[in-house]
Amino acid sequence: MKYDLVVIGAGPSGYAAAMRALDFRKKTLLIEKSKVGGAGVTNGALSSKTWWELSRETAAFRKNLKRFNIQAPSVNYQEIQNEVRRAVHERKHMLEEHMTLLRESNYHSLLDFKTGTARLINQHQVEISQGAQTEVVEADYVILATGSRPRYLPELPIDEKIVMTSDGIENIDDFPESMVIVGAGVIGCEYATIFAGFGKTKVHLIDKGSRILPFEDEDVVKIIERNMENNGVLIHRNSKLIRMEILHGRVEYELEYTDGSKEVFNVEKALVSVGRVPNLEDLWDDSVGITINKRGIEDNDTQTAISNIYAVGDLTADISLVNVGELEGRYAVEKIFGLPKRKLVYENISNIMFLSPEVAGVGLNEIQAREKGMDYKVVTLDYSVIPRAIAKRNTQGFIKLLVTHDDAMKILGMKVVGNHASSAIQAVAVLISMDKGIEELAECVHPHPSITEGIQECVRMLMGKSLFKPTALRGRISCRSYAGGAYSDIVF
Repeated sequence: MKYDLVVIGAGPSGYAAAMRALDFRKKTLLIEKSKVGGAGVTNGALSSKTWWELSRETAAFRKNLKRFNIQAPSVNYQEIQNEVRRAVHERKHMLEEHMTLLRESNYHSLLDFKTGTARLINQHQVEISQGAQTEVVEADYVILATGSRPRYLPELPIDEKIVMTSDGIENIDDFPESMVIVGAGVIGCEYATIFAGFGKTKVHLIDKGSRILPFEDEDVVKIIERNMENNGVLIHRNSKLIRMEILHGRVEYELEYTDGSKEVFNVEKALVSVGRVPNLEDLWDDSVGITINKRGIEDNDTQTAISNIYAVGDLTADISLVNVGELEGRYAVEKIFGLPKRKLVYENISNIMFLSPEVAGVGLNEIQAREKGMDYKVVTLDYSVIPRAIAKRNTQGFIKLLVTHDDAMKILGMKVVGNHASSAIQAVAVLISMDKGIEELAECVHPHPSITEGIQECVRMLMGKSLFKPTALRGRISCRSYAGGAYSDIVF
């Protein structure tokens, strides 16, 4: 069989690529080894975020009952787990049903789907194996989208039952009474937030540095760390894991701190969260000539060293996010069969960290701006001056907006920490992609009360016409410039 395009992998990137190819009326084959949706659905984005939503609701319910001096009921792990599995099944079923219906529609001659392990024999031939059966298909173009898996550390006794990665953590039988998480990046911190939020697990978090999330600005980390510790999380700062073993069905681990001291701990479970590695094994014959580096496949705007072969999603060294993978999958198809309207850019990519509170961002943060040697203006507005946050009885959080250090004040980035964070950043993401300044936001009429009103107040502050003045509400709002390696207040 001959195809215009063969897509290997039906995770977020591959699925998006196949669907975009249909728009060009191209004969397309989508191949998946195991589960449609990939880590974007199973043991990944959707499943972990469903856990987070249920944990957040549980924590809020417990807090509200405490307000009325009512004892909170016990949380049933199996029911929580079943709810997560129902969410995963719902999404997978929708993706599969969508493909089935497409093959019964006006796209019936364009889309094929095969289950099996795919391997590039040469530049234009793909071998598909399922058990003892194999077949070879021809392809004008190939998109590789096989995703990634959790990184294993060989010195740790990972068995996916007691010492686990994200592939095994959701299959445990009950809330562990204690758990250590190795890795204080986004995923490790999200799982710490999830298990601490249910109130059933004493969570330990190993951090080799002085604070978690080292890539985030200090004001963001301060809130997250405080909430974690208030929820009982023990953060091992400035620590190095020097030993971990399974003893009598539990986990014993030893830490060495930067001052040279050592300490031994014993917990029920361990979660290893130290990044992910691309699924590249046996994906192509050595004669194909695709080049790789330490982080994955080398590519130029999704195109590999072989002109008709493209790589998207977690296989490349770009940002490992579902929305980025989908963007790259769609872009690769547009590059193959059409002319993209613009070059693939990542500056306006929105991201969410499912922590307590929620953290959403787009563009640069202050650390990144300083690393680039940029001067900038930055305004920060505390949630305590936003009516919607007051109405929700939760004023923990802030909005921070970065703009260029000139009269144009083009938007560099924004961070929102707190309730409704993810819904507050999209307008700014659009303006960043358009390379626009803040005046576009200044006169928008926002619904009242809403968190986005805080964004408008930030913009007006930078323009010297805010409702609240920074010199009067110090500690709640600030408007500063960063130039020549130093901060100074902006006074109008």
